[in-house]
Amino acid sequence: MKGSTAYKSIQKRGLHIGLLPEMAAAVNPSTPITLDHDLDVLPEAGRSLTVAQYAEHVDDLAGRLWAAGVRPDERVVLYKTANADHWMLAAAVSRIGGVVVNLSPALDPTTVGVLLERVGRPTLLTDGVKFDLLAEVPLADLTRRVITSAGDRPGALALAALAGSPRVKPVVRPIDEAAVITHTSGTTGIPKLVVHTPRTQGIRLVPQWRLLSLMRKKETVAINVPFVHSRMVAAMSLALLKEYPVLLMRETDPADVAEQFIEHRPAFVEALPNSLMEWEGLAEDPRAPFGTVKVFSSTFDAIHPGTMSKLLKASHRRGALFFQIYGQSEVGPAVGRAYFRHSAHKANGRCVGWAMPKGAARIRVVGREGRPPSETTPGYIEVAWDGLAKTYFGEQERYDTNRDGDWWRTGDVGYRTRFGCLHMLDREVDMIPGVRSSLEIEDVVLGKLSELSELVVVQGPNSEPVPVICTVDDEPLDRERWRAAVAGFPQLADPVQIPQAELPRTATLKVQRLALARRFKEPLRAPLQEPA
Repeated sequence: MKGSTAYKSIQKRGLHIGLLPEMAAAVNPSTPITLDHDLDVLPEAGRSLTVAQYAEHVDDLAGRLWAAGVRPDERVVLYKTANADHWMLAAAVSRIGGVVVNLSPALDPTTVGVLLERVGRPTLLTDGVKFDLLAEVPLADLTRRVITSAGDRPGALALAALAGSPRVKPVVRPIDEAAVITHTSGTTGIPKLVVHTPRTQGIRLVPQWRLLSLMRKKETVAINVPFVHSRMVAAMSLALLKEYPVLLMRETDPADVAEQFIEHRPAFVEALPNSLMEWEGLAEDPRAPFGTVKVFSSTFDAIHPGTMSKLLKASHRRGALFFQIYGQSEVGPAVGRAYFRHSAHKANGRCVGWAMPKGAARIRVVGREGRPPSETTPGYIEVAWDGLAKTYFGEQERYDTNRDGDWWRTGDVGYRTRFGCLHMLDREVDMIPGVRSSLEIEDVVLGKLSELSELVVVQGPNSEPVPVICTVDDEPLDRERWRAAVAGFPQLADPVQIPQAELPRTATLKVQRLALARRFKEPLRAPLQEPA
């Protein structure tokens, strides 16, 4: 089987992650998958696998889950320590017709309890570490059974005890029924559970299949995104069907990343925007860990032009580019834009891209309060295509409030230029009176002050825009340099400096702006003081 044949089959029959490893092995059984950590569920498997071995492990784990009592149509919540075996276990659940419910390991026990109740007595697939963390959650009342992928615990069935279970025939879920459920970032409270079907997952591959076609050789693709995210489904599917060697990473520490990149020399890097910001310093590493990268890609959030410029200049590849895709869990990839080495630093970070080729999403901007959308009166950004998520599990009314026929309201505001570029200015809930775009301020100031590691503008107790800053190594900020950098934004309040470790973040490392703003209801932090 050729990769293009498998891709066409997915477009017709939908993407079933339980069948994907087997399909990829049929395309090329020797395609390598390298890990930067050991698999908790199969520690003896090592860190170097072929796709054929990977498919065999998924089939093995599917048999064990069947022996544990999991059956088709059953919802299985995966909540475990971050590890590449999460995706392997999700594929095993899918292979026997179960509905995968991916919960981030970053979620706290209370939130997990709420989501378990919403899902309705699912099987919980966890590990010893997370099982212990849920000690105060009434698992006996909220779940049908508990299975551990690593670590024996009383009241739970260990997958290790089911080794050697008979293999079972794959069960294919209906193309328009729930197959994988992920959750939103939870920046505004309890996350919403986003329902993906085989059809919606398959359609989302369309624009990204074309992006990977830019790589003419079978070079390594490095993937460093949360294993629980819907993006992981697309990233793994595309890389394996294209027969690209995969470096599947968990570690984000710059030193660890550098070692992996130097050893495996990836040509394509997919990572979170905040991870890429953290790796900026590697651009100065004389070993050139980014030297072989042809394409950098990020799809989770807008990324600062300065970060893109530093990464691209660290590549030695001719025509290296940074491809940014704007989207969200509910809509998948919506618009995209390429940035290049000699112009990225001058780019307008609010221009998140143009509609992608035929078969991809359509975009419109709807006026607010009867005013046509423009740069000064941004409107609601809406997306329409067959890749939209089917619903919010257990919250149909909440889903319906964002749906207008074929169109989904993203919650972001912006406008389109006369050339068709979509400018995303802010989340609607993060808008501050008198500020055109908090994100734009952050782009500009971060581009001027290299000593800043993060800048977030939030609404203060009197509706004033408060810049919250973090610096490299938590060094004090030069007040004069700050004044010069923000001269064009006189509406800003005095800056507040906090250690970067204190920034509240989501599972995809987005700053929880509303949670950060709530800190200013009480004087927990004082503004930066003038140097003595």
